[in-house]
Amino acid sequence: MALTTFATTTFAAARSRAHGPTAALWHAVEVHRLPAEVDGACELTLCGTLARVALDEPWPSSSREVCGTCTTLAGVTPA
Repeated sequence: MALTTFATTTFAAARSRAHGPTAALWHAVEVHRLPAEVDGACELTLCGTLARVALDEPWPSSSREVCGTCTTLAGVTPA
């Protein structure tokens, strides 16, 4: 009998900076470290943007300003 294990991926929300005419967006960051080590740190998001992790914001974010690419890559169904 073979056992199959499934890994659970944890994502955190991260806020990017606004650039030119674009708004700051919420992105997803895959978390591989303890929360205290990533809170407030700049991390590479799923879409390749650098953004500051904000553990007080849930992912997926309920904000309208959410990165569509991160949403898709994180497997989140848009509301």
